[in-house]
Amino acid sequence: MSDAPEPTGSTDNPRQNVHFPSGGGQAHGYLAKPASGSGPGVIVVQEWWGLDDHLADVVDRLAAEGFVALAPDLYGGKVAHDADTAGEYMSKLPVDSSARALGGAVDYLLAHQAVTSSTVGAVGFCMGGGFVLQLATQQGDKVSAAVAFYGVGPAVPDQYTTLTAAVQGHYGERDEAYPVDQARAQEQQIRDESSGDVEFFYYDAGHAFHNDTDRLGTYSPDDATLAWQRTLDFLRSRVS
Repeated sequence: MSDAPEPTGSTDNPRQNVHFPSGGGQAHGYLAKPASGSGPGVIVVQEWWGLDDHLADVVDRLAAEGFVALAPDLYGGKVAHDADTAGEYMSKLPVDSSARALGGAVDYLLAHQAVTSSTVGAVGFCMGGGFVLQLATQQGDKVSAAVAFYGVGPAVPDQYTTLTAAVQGHYGERDEAYPVDQARAQEQQIRDESSGDVEFFYYDAGHAFHNDTDRLGTYSPDDATLAWQRTLDFLRSRVS
C-alpha cells in the first residue's frame, strides 16, 4: 500500500496526484496550484525518504507562494520510515530512468495550462538536490533556476559544461553526510564549468537542516527560514 499523498479528486482541485509521460512510459507525482489557478512552474525533488507528507507540504508551500509545483514520485509510491530503508531505496534507484522521469515532469509542467512561465525552476533536497543539478544539466534552457539543498547522492553530475540555469546552493557547515569542503568544491566546479550565475550559502547547521520533521535531529528553524526565503526570491527572479 502506498504511503504517498492521497489523490484529492477532480482535476479542478488545486492539489492532486497527476500522471505524465516519461521515457516512453508513465510517471506520477503530486501537483499543487496557487489559489489564483496559475503561476510559474517549479519541480520539487524528494529526499531519500520518498514523496512523503513533508515533501507534499513543501509543494503546498510553493503553491501558497504563487507557483505551480510538481513533485515527481521517484520511488513509485514507496516511502521510507527509517534511514536503513531510505538508504536501500536510494541505492536501488536507477539514476538514468529517474532523470528521464524528471525530464518528463519538466515537459508536463511547461505544457500545463496553469503554468505561465516559459521555463521551470527546480528545487531538491539531499538526494533530490543532486537530481536537481542533474536535471538542469540535461534540460538546457528549459530549466532556468536550480536550487540544491545539500545536494548529494548518485545523481550529482560529474561535469556541468551543459548547465545554463542559474544555481543556488544551501549547505551546512556541520553537515556530516556531505562535509563542507566537498560542498565548496562542488560550488567551485559549477562556477568553473557552467555558464549560469551561481550563488551558494553556508549555514551553521547540519545535514537536512530544512526538514522540519527533524527526522535526523538536525532541523534548524532559523536557517531553514532564511534558506527558504532566499529560495523564493531566487525562483521569482529567475523563472518566467
